[in-house]
Amino acid sequence: MSNALQGILVLDHTSALAGPYCAQILGDFGADVIKIEQPGKGDQSRGWGPPFVGEVSAYYLGTNRNKRGLTLNLGKEKGREVMAKLIKKADVLIHNVPRKSSRTKLGLDEKYCHDINPQLIWASISGFGNTGPYAERPGYDVIAQGMGGCMSLTGETGSDPMRFPTPIADITTGIYTALAIVTALFARTRTGKGQSIDNALFDSQATWLANVASSYLATGVAPQKIGNTHPSIVPYQPLPTADGWIIVGVGSEKLWTSFLDVINYPKVAEDERFINNTLRLQHRPQLTQLLSDCMRQHNSSYWLEKLQQARIPSGPIYAPQETLNDEHLLARGMIVELEHPVIGMVKSLGNPMNLSETPVNYRLPPPLLGEHSQDILRELQYSDAQITQMNDEQVI
Repeated sequence: MSNALQGILVLDHTSALAGPYCAQILGDFGADVIKIEQPGKGDQSRGWGPPFVGEVSAYYLGTNRNKRGLTLNLGKEKGREVMAKLIKKADVLIHNVPRKSSRTKLGLDEKYCHDINPQLIWASISGFGNTGPYAERPGYDVIAQGMGGCMSLTGETGSDPMRFPTPIADITTGIYTALAIVTALFARTRTGKGQSIDNALFDSQATWLANVASSYLATGVAPQKIGNTHPSIVPYQPLPTADGWIIVGVGSEKLWTSFLDVINYPKVAEDERFINNTLRLQHRPQLTQLLSDCMRQHNSSYWLEKLQQARIPSGPIYAPQETLNDEHLLARGMIVELEHPVIGMVKSLGNPMNLSETPVNYRLPPPLLGEHSQDILRELQYSDAQITQMNDEQVI
């Protein structure tokens, strides 16, 4: 089997990023993903630019490969009839309609869908989930970041709240939902039953608190901003050099001993304030200043060569364009090229999951709005005359 999810039909009735990203992951592993959009409008991210490639936003291109495109007006009865036929055939439905009343109106309600297809995996993505006091609130990634705790921790002491520059709540929710869907599909092989998934950006963003949450829940001590440093390990941070910055992670006493050998700086090696990690944490500002003085004596390439020879985790601090052109990332297949029918060759980030027997498979570029509508409707046994009529009636 070359495609792990071959034969799995996924209906992607989502927009923006979390839902499309989730569906793209499933498509990368061979699922037949149908992206369902409003006729004449489509996914809101199609217009999120600049930059645009031709008339298509780069944002949209990054999260919608390996999908077929269908336009369908669920505000019309015939559109809901088509959707019901798709649901009956489908293995998975993903949506990001937060309000139950809206889901009912569109024919996407959980009970209605499971009445049509009891084996369906019904996956809901929303800002705050379908339960709890904030259920049905609208939400974007930036709201989840703000409420998720990390924005208040990012930056130096006393600085303003800082949004992470990429949509981490969306991406994390997309990954968690894809994992939940695959888990539900596996469970179905044992039970024969579908189930519902209710994932929220707020929940997903909260998981980014990780060890910070563990520390607070264990001690009750409120976390504070610590900038680029680590709350429990030092040095584990950027350090300045003669021509820029590097990043180092000295995560054990063994590595600390090796690090001292590399820097050959008696002011640090002979100072009893730094003989173990507990003391280094207590005297972090003094240690950071001494290490900065030391590292500025040589350029980044000098230090990285020495550190990597000693097997001390370290690296350059890249700008995004440097990351995307790094030889190792390219060798790992992390930049994907697909031929688009209108704008030519499209590049995007690849899928980072590497499976030996069922690897990812990049087959389809992001679809044009409604690009495959006729093919999909024919698969549902609609005649060309019926398809033409639906087009005239703005159902598709």
